[in-house]
Amino acid sequence: MSFAHTVLGLLENGPAHGYDIKRAYDERFGIDRPMHYGQVYAALARLLKKGLVEVAATESGAGPERKRYAITDAGVTDLDAWLATPEAPQQYLQSTLYAKVVLALLAGRPAADLLDAQRGAHLEAMRDLTRRKAGGDLAEILICDHALFHLEADLRWLELTAARLDELAREVRA
Repeated sequence: MSFAHTVLGLLENGPAHGYDIKRAYDERFGIDRPMHYGQVYAALARLLKKGLVEVAATESGAGPERKRYAITDAGVTDLDAWLATPEAPQQYLQSTLYAKVVLALLAGRPAADLLDAQRGAHLEAMRDLTRRKAGGDLAEILICDHALFHLEADLRWLELTAARLDELAREVRA
């Protein structure tokens, strides 16, 4: 996900301070990985430099000045283009899992054990996501479903690889 474009999208609802943007991001998208304030302000600085946001107001108080940022017309155009552009499907042709299996086979280690351990980790993650879905709102359910479908695909790959492990071992050692 493009964090800068997400910031633009959040600003489309109206001007906001950096901490408001962080809070809105964390509530909607950062359930597992909240953003750090430094990331928010770095993104705002880049967007400001590109002319995609502007400082709508500067407020003084007891501490440092607080800036309220607003999306510009150029920012709206950029956001529209980003939203209209399909994401490139990620095929993971050289995944870390595949590399671990091949390296285990090359070293004569039990690759089946690696696959079993990975299968267990995937199943545990799927159980956690299923529990999260039970108590979540629609947004949480959709996020969890997305992750579950990816984990299911990984599990199918793990099963297929386990079934072909002897053949792969022969090819790797050849």
